[in-house]
Amino acid sequence: MKHYDIEKDRRYLELLSQSFPTVADASTEIINLSAILNLPKGTEHFLADIHGESQAFQHVLKNVSGNIKRKVNELFGNTLRETEKRELCTLIYYPEQKLQLVKQTEEDIDDWYHITLHQLVAVCRDVSSKYTRSKVRKALPQEFAYTIEELLHESTDDRNKAAYVNVIIDTISSTGRADDFIIALANVIQHLAIDQLHILGDIFDRGPGAHIIMDTLRNYHSWDIQWGNHDVSWMGAAAGNDALICNVIRLSLRYANLTTLEDGYGINLVPLATFAMETYKEDPCKEFMPHMNGGAENLDDKSTRLTAQMHKAIAILQFKLENQLFESHPEWNMNHRCLFDQIDYEKGTIVLDGKSYSLSSCNFPTIDPANPNQLTDGEKELMRKLHHSFMVSEKLQDHIRLLLQHGCMYAIYNDNLLFHASIPLNEDGSLKEVQIACGRIYKGRELFHYIGMLIRSAFQNDSDPAERQYAIDFFTYLWCGTDSPLFDKSKMATFERYFIADKSTWEEEKGWYFKLRDNEQIIDGILDAFGVTGPNRHIINGHVPVHVANGENPIKANGRLMVIDGGFSQAYHKETGIAGYTLVYHSRGFQLVQHEPFKSQEEAIKKGTDIKSTTQIVEMTNHRMLVADTDKGKELRRQIADLKELLYAYRHGYIKESEQQ
Repeated sequence: MKHYDIEKDRRYLELLSQSFPTVADASTEIINLSAILNLPKGTEHFLADIHGESQAFQHVLKNVSGNIKRKVNELFGNTLRETEKRELCTLIYYPEQKLQLVKQTEEDIDDWYHITLHQLVAVCRDVSSKYTRSKVRKALPQEFAYTIEELLHESTDDRNKAAYVNVIIDTISSTGRADDFIIALANVIQHLAIDQLHILGDIFDRGPGAHIIMDTLRNYHSWDIQWGNHDVSWMGAAAGNDALICNVIRLSLRYANLTTLEDGYGINLVPLATFAMETYKEDPCKEFMPHMNGGAENLDDKSTRLTAQMHKAIAILQFKLENQLFESHPEWNMNHRCLFDQIDYEKGTIVLDGKSYSLSSCNFPTIDPANPNQLTDGEKELMRKLHHSFMVSEKLQDHIRLLLQHGCMYAIYNDNLLFHASIPLNEDGSLKEVQIACGRIYKGRELFHYIGMLIRSAFQNDSDPAERQYAIDFFTYLWCGTDSPLFDKSKMATFERYFIADKSTWEEEKGWYFKLRDNEQIIDGILDAFGVTGPNRHIINGHVPVHVANGENPIKANGRLMVIDGGFSQAYHKETGIAGYTLVYHSRGFQLVQHEPFKSQEEAIKKGTDIKSTTQIVEMTNHRMLVADTDKGKELRRQIADLKELLYAYRHGYIKESEQQ
């Protein structure tokens, strides 16, 4: 028999005894936890770089990257036609909308209800089979909990219960609750099909529905996010960083998608429109025409011109504010990006790295060549109004709190290291030391941890004012700093792309992580540094679109690294040749899912069309993974060990059982 140091652990055991006051209680919990260890591992779903494409995101979330379709195929095989299986899947994804269409065309609705309810119960039974009854019960809607639970644990295959099950289903229909019950079952299937959703950054920018995505996540049962550079840009704006307020507006104008700003968060852009029309009324602003792969195709000529004027006005304001921050923080080594200082305003040229280039336009009515980074009075007033609008947007602030609550710079789940973009490295692949603030130098895991702490301090009113202001400023470095793990490039060539025709100046040389990430030894070194162990450990990240059209493989470093930029953004589809990747990690192993562009929810509902996906088996385990093989299993074994120690203490009189039964 194992002996315990009860005196050392007495205080903890006394606390534990409050939850398990008797030998019977502790023993029952040990039995329950031991049984859970032998259930199949829950399914994890990995998404990245959603970029405001709310419809595609919601569809992938509903179909679990084809996982529900796979289960329907396994369950019904050749017993259902392909069209019938497709109709069933669509009903699971969009129950309310699909029911309306069915009732318009179905001649015998009662028969349809009877068949469909049996099918949905079968799917629900399958997706719930890897969970305890207690966990399934928590996922059930209260009004149907008892009925669904009965159907999940009884079967028409049992002759003694066949009539019982059939009467339940028929009664659901005869009492007029079939629609509500179908909707409830579909939602339960979606819920139980995924145990944990991982978002590897970049919910915001480009697409029109970032606020819708955040509202969806608010109601999602279990999710986490590793912040991306575009998320951090919006977090900085919400914290009061004026340069990033300009940045999120600029990107919205570039893609002609103001829906998130105006409709989602109530940001008032009228002052910007007024300022831009007055300041640039004679300027064609040709460099600032909105991106045609965004929402520009829906604009008329007048709206397109106004968008370009606003785009230029906010870009110039952003460059000024960034330059002020670079000058205020010499430790960032970003002074070389103060490009307004390098312009000859009479000649219309700029000097970069000792070479002179002609500017495509040199109309800068708000710039004083003697003090180019100073804001005019009009710009100051405009910035004051925009700043106020961001700070008083309750929904924006609420969504940023949600990102803070569920997010971090990195995470380790089941021997997988998750982060958005990069790990700063030296040329030899060793971890690069990065100076965050004067005297503070970090690398690897400590760098990510400190940045996460700094981000949180920007939203803490009780922190030191100087430290909080530095944290607010630091969001700009995270967005475009050379050694930022969310950027990790030589420069952000935004100015060059706007004003210099020579495309050689547009090049943004990637950091060593991107150059070395196909080296298995380098990736293993990173995993070691982050304390990730296990024979099947991986890095999973997004950020950089995979150029499948050019033959690039998302699986790198001999399977150690998986790049799953979701490719949701329409702006990337022509560049990459696909709509990106998502990843599913179930009890049998990893499946990488390659998607073609999503058309619309309307077409998915009416025609039953799904995102066309190709599944690639990345890695299959030799045995079906159990909860015992996961992080949760490690925690459960610790709990079991503690409970066994409590049993020992009860049985040897160190702690008395409670008399309350």
